[in-house]
Amino acid sequence: MSIAKTRATPYYAVIFTSIRTSGDDGYGDMADAMVEAAAKQPGFLGVESAREKLGITVSYWDSLESIAAWKQDSA
Repeated sequence: MSIAKTRATPYYAVIFTSIRTSGDDGYGDMADAMVEAAAKQPGFLGVESAREKLGITVSYWDSLESIAAWKQDSA
């Protein structure tokens, strides 16, 4: 587990949660690909995640505009 190195506030967090099943079903690969894609976006500051029965990923961004651009790119 890594702790994101965010800048001084203000910054924004996007939180994604999922309920894990008994099989991985590609979850780990998809989560890794999502982080790689996000890291290439302007305004991306870092990410933290925990994966047990409940998967939680928090990505950090410098602005709401950066989040909107990432959302458009991932569509």
